[in-house]
Amino acid sequence: MKALVLSSSPRRNGNSAALAEAAAAGLREAGHACDLVFVDDVVKSFLRDCRNCRKEDGACAIDDGFARAFLGQFLPADGFIAATPVYWYGMSAQLKAFLDRMFCYVAASYPRSPDVVRGLMGKRIGLVVSSEETFPTVSAGIVHQIQEYCRYTHSTFAGVVHGIGNARCDVAKDPSQPLVRARRLGRDLFSSHATDYAIDTERSARVWG
Repeated sequence: MKALVLSSSPRRNGNSAALAEAAAAGLREAGHACDLVFVDDVVKSFLRDCRNCRKEDGACAIDDGFARAFLGQFLPADGFIAATPVYWYGMSAQLKAFLDRMFCYVAASYPRSPDVVRGLMGKRIGLVVSSEETFPTVSAGIVHQIQEYCRYTHSTFAGVVHGIGNARCDVAKDPSQPLVRARRLGRDLFSSHATDYAIDTERSARVWG
């Protein structure tokens, strides 16, 4: 399978970046092709008003690396893992901007919008998060947004790893071993048991067998 890891902290040697590297290592360990992209490298602008900004041929007029990363790496991937620190109880502005910028290519005013919509659907998605605070719901807003993204795109939320740390690579000292768990999340992204039931979902009375 083909996967993408989006590391969204501007710190290259920070805690969420370490989790992203571990997840990418797990994906490669399982034999999957994996690209690791630092979002800060490719997103240099927030989403603008497409009605005023879009080029005459329908292309996005924002001249940075987003189009290359989104069309060339994100859309072809069978799944992705997003890595973010907790900033003000939400995801990083870089990751939010990456998700927002998709609108330019999903909107009907983009000539290949139907292809983009098909490419967004049905992925396996994981999330790795770092924070100093240990309160149980500190990352709830981020998790919920990814859940809603999965619902909207008919994708599968495969798992979350939360590491605790503040100083650079502090997560390596977290006794819950988030780096090990992030590597496992990557390794099992396409094979782990993942469910999202509705009240009318047909299912047996047993989970394992």
